[in-house]
Amino acid sequence: MPTTIDVFAKAREHERLEQLKAARELDALPYFRVLEGPTLPVVEMEGRRRIMLGSNNYLGLTGDERVKQGALDALHRYGTGITGSRLLNGTLDLHLQLEEELADWLGTEAALVFSTGHQANLGALGTILGPSDTVVVDSGDHASIMDGCILSRAKLRAFRHNRLAGLERTLEKATRDGGGILVVVDGVFSTEGDVAPLPEIVELCSRFGARLMVDEAHALGVLGARGAGASELFGVEDRVDLRMATFSKSLASCGGVIAGPADVVDFLRIQSRPFLFTASGVPAAVGATLAAVRICHSEDGRALFARVLENAAYLHRGLSELGFQVVKPTRLADGTDVVTPVVPVVVGDDWKAVFLWKALYEAGVYVNVMIHPAVPPAGALLRTSVMATHDRATLDRALETFAEVKRTFESEHGPLPSSP
Repeated sequence: MPTTIDVFAKAREHERLEQLKAARELDALPYFRVLEGPTLPVVEMEGRRRIMLGSNNYLGLTGDERVKQGALDALHRYGTGITGSRLLNGTLDLHLQLEEELADWLGTEAALVFSTGHQANLGALGTILGPSDTVVVDSGDHASIMDGCILSRAKLRAFRHNRLAGLERTLEKATRDGGGILVVVDGVFSTEGDVAPLPEIVELCSRFGARLMVDEAHALGVLGARGAGASELFGVEDRVDLRMATFSKSLASCGGVIAGPADVVDFLRIQSRPFLFTASGVPAAVGATLAAVRICHSEDGRALFARVLENAAYLHRGLSELGFQVVKPTRLADGTDVVTPVVPVVVGDDWKAVFLWKALYEAGVYVNVMIHPAVPPAGALLRTSVMATHDRATLDRALETFAEVKRTFESEHGPLPSSP
């Protein structure tokens, strides 16, 4: 009899097993913590009120009565679910309205709504690319982009995060691969919170005959006068071929969208397997998203865009003044600095990051922890993020907590990295 390998062995022997066990024994596992109410600036979480600095609810719209009413209206009209794919019985007039309004907002010919943001990247990249093509990615791109590239079986070439010289060298190599070339970058990178240098990237794409796709998941509703993302901020919307965005950040719901030329969107509509073979998003999610998009189109939306950036700059400045090493803002060509709502605090060591998270959590502040492989080795960080609806008093309480925790933590565990 040949020897067989148990496919479950990897679940019982993986490299993180001992760390996971130790973190659980210490009640220091920073993941899968339980919310007991809505995601607001202050949340109910595991029996206590905690300041929420770990949400992507950038505009604070999950608590907006208009968004909740949009979800309720859709629920009452269409029921709890559609029980079918968009191809068959799963397309509502709400989907078509949402696609039309998203295309108008993003300034594209057409848009296609997916049930999740992950599926939007998977469905676009896995369909447009093929084995004869080359896809060029930033090493900091979101996992869903990487998954879509793998699904496509295109040749994958990566360059170091935001290194334009690396992108240029990679594009030179890609031109010798013989197929089509697609460059894919995040507009705002979800972990570091920095912005892709899109003006330089579009120039390189033009020079080497490559198409460009920008994932605006963390930029939509945040950057640009219309809140249309990094492409709008830099004035390069007409030079970006495809835009992707999610509804689970600024739009306070769940889903994703691909926006671009009508013929490309129509191709995805009939060829994208993640679009064709998954159930349509539930009506309440579509109704909430449509209400959020309409708020973003209004004067209220513009006020929220400004407020979230003001809060981001305030938190960034406060953490820096406390001596934390905070990822630097993105400097624009006109000399202004952009601090996105993602404000990471560099810690370095994985366990130090986990214990610092635990101390903050017990003191009433929730943040996210990023450890290897989500970040490079010895690059662990706390990912803090703000909402437009955080008031100054709440942010001040959070900063006071950071200061108190830092003093105690450093006396027990040694100094934390500080800004150079």
